[in-house]
Amino acid sequence: MDRLGSFSNDPSDKPPCRGCSSYLMEPYIKCAECGPPPFFLCLQCFTRGFEYKKHQSDHTYEIMTSDFPVLDPSWTAQEEMALLEAVMDCGFGNWQDVANQMCTKTKEECEKHYMKHFINNPLFASTLLNLKQAEEAKTADSAIPFHSTDDPPRPTFDSLLSRDMAGYMPARADFIEEFDNYAEWDLRDIDFVEDDSDILHALKMAVVDIYHSRLKERQRRKKIIRDHGLINLKKFQLMERRYPKEVQDLYETMRRFARIVGPVEHDKFIESHALEFELRREIKRLQEYRIAGITNFCSARTYDHLKKTREEERLKRTMLSEVLQYIQDSSACQQWLRRQADIDSGLSPSIPVASNSGRRSAPPLNLTGLPGTEKLNEKEKELCQMVRLVPGAYLEYKSALLNECNKQGGLRLAQARALIKIDVNKTRKIYDFLIREGYITKA
Repeated sequence: MDRLGSFSNDPSDKPPCRGCSSYLMEPYIKCAECGPPPFFLCLQCFTRGFEYKKHQSDHTYEIMTSDFPVLDPSWTAQEEMALLEAVMDCGFGNWQDVANQMCTKTKEECEKHYMKHFINNPLFASTLLNLKQAEEAKTADSAIPFHSTDDPPRPTFDSLLSRDMAGYMPARADFIEEFDNYAEWDLRDIDFVEDDSDILHALKMAVVDIYHSRLKERQRRKKIIRDHGLINLKKFQLMERRYPKEVQDLYETMRRFARIVGPVEHDKFIESHALEFELRREIKRLQEYRIAGITNFCSARTYDHLKKTREEERLKRTMLSEVLQYIQDSSACQQWLRRQADIDSGLSPSIPVASNSGRRSAPPLNLTGLPGTEKLNEKEKELCQMVRLVPGAYLEYKSALLNECNKQGGLRLAQARALIKIDVNKTRKIYDFLIREGYITKA
């Protein structure tokens, strides 16, 4: 039977004949019964019936040759391997040198065959895809696949985005103002001369050592920023906000330890905690089903639908209480009902029109009995009454603005409006109040 032999053109790469010790040339014979090591014979020794120790001339044998087509009828397996070796030696694209090394094919034939069968071959493309999928499957058990940070944007100098990136210059991998930016000033007047005393020389060397330690600290901080993707701040904040609020609080608390454990371990820890939170929430939901006597998921879907309906009805009853405050003004009551009808039908609520009856502005909100009122000071209670904002919502908005201000070092009104999706006039009053009371600073 025919078997694939060595593809190398160099005879010294093939094993020697066991009969005459000459280098083997294809085709040659391999004994199918002897070995290991394999027992090879040239055609001359095989025709003479050479026998050696356990090898007999009547043993079954295999003909070793590479003179057969693999991918193209006009190309033998030996030429295929010679082409790959030539491309490896001469480099991809140097087809004239490849053809000169092969000696049996022209420049055009080498290029056409290589591009057709090794570059654009769908069989090899599917093989590479399978290898990629296998590599992804190896990391499937990890909490989160970690990828190095993308190349950050390159804004113009002194633009808003450049200030958000703390003046980072991606082309130089430096900041306009580095950490410990004036460390070099301590060295500007130092000059080593031959007549320095030993004490003075040691003092200058100590200053240089201190400067080196400050440079190392600068590089350490820049490495942390790059490894954790903190340069592109907006993208980092968007990644943070995809977590539930409980996980975001943990993220904020554990951020100071990220530089110690490294980016991969830190991301795995946060993702694991997010997974734990999801599992606990799912367990709580299943326990609620069990308490309600539900034993299958079909009944659970019906239960969820009815529960959602009850919540909507309760919310409507709560909204109805607002109408009672305007009951003495029929025009205001009709406007409120029209606005609620628009909301229920999925339309944008219509803009209320001023009443012809000279309706006064809405009275202050009564905070008696509302949750969170006890956490407010007198000025905050007055703000919630005038803005007609429940204390729980105010505390949540205040916390979001404080966290964002601490991250940015200041806060603009546009940023506050992007964080708080309520009426822009209410947002401005809350923003101005927090600025006036010193809770946040203006950017």
